[in-house]
Amino acid sequence: METKTEHILKLATEIMDDIELSKNEAQSILLKTTRLARYVDDSNIRAFLKFEMQGYPNDEIGRKYMTLTGRWTDKENSKGYWFPLSQIEAKIEVENNKLIQLRIPDTSASTALPIIRDMKYTMSETAIRIAKLGGIKSRIISLVHEFVTNVYYERTFDNLAEGIFESYKKDIDLLIAENSGDVIEQIPSVVARLSEGDKESISQALTTCRRIIDSFANHIFPASDETFNIGGNELSLKESNVLNRINVFIHQNSESTNRRKKLKQNLTNLYSRVSSGVHSDVDYKEAKNLFLNVYLLLGEILTLKKN
Repeated sequence: METKTEHILKLATEIMDDIELSKNEAQSILLKTTRLARYVDDSNIRAFLKFEMQGYPNDEIGRKYMTLTGRWTDKENSKGYWFPLSQIEAKIEVENNKLIQLRIPDTSASTALPIIRDMKYTMSETAIRIAKLGGIKSRIISLVHEFVTNVYYERTFDNLAEGIFESYKKDIDLLIAENSGDVIEQIPSVVARLSEGDKESISQALTTCRRIIDSFANHIFPASDETFNIGGNELSLKESNVLNRINVFIHQNSESTNRRKKLKQNLTNLYSRVSSGVHSDVDYKEAKNLFLNVYLLLGEILTLKKN
């Protein structure tokens, strides 16, 4: 069974083919694009598509798309082509038929000069209207194509990113389960708290994040009364020295000075934030980012482990 993302990609591909290969009529393209806009929940493009099927209102968003599609004939006085795309196409057909029927009389008599002049003027005005209406249609299709293309590439990237993350997540889950089993058992609790979204739940989620880091340290580098020297600094490895013990693990398992420095700094910042966040205002988005960073950082640290 295809996922929502897969369905969106399939629909976007169909619409792009319809436009680029001229496989479908404009009205059919609008209907398909309306469905796509509904899937991705884009209210602006849905309004635009509705206008192109039912006609334009004289409001802010209607005037915006009147401008984008080049529909004005006299913007200052609100004059323009307010009707839908189907009528634009019908008018183009009428004007084309009219132009075909128009012809200059085969005469050079002086009495025919005004007629020839009027005929040339009519033909010129008709051609100008055809060009104007054709330009409007081209802009409409161009806006639709731009929207569909953006959706396609955004969802393609999202799909790829999801696949990469899922693959990485499986590896990290396995490492955490093998090396600190009770840590992974606490993760659902954080997710559940974050999903509630209120301040108390967010605070509890951050408390659990801090406990996860504490538990992680106990598993990968148990507390002791000894010290460890790094760069001339004697680090205490007692129970309360959570970050010291994790940093010693990093030091012992990574030969890259830059990577050790990066991991140490990231660990310090995250631990400080989840600790202070318990007592300060942290919104849902930041709390979610903190949790994901904790999860990814612990996974990266475990990938350093030497066999």
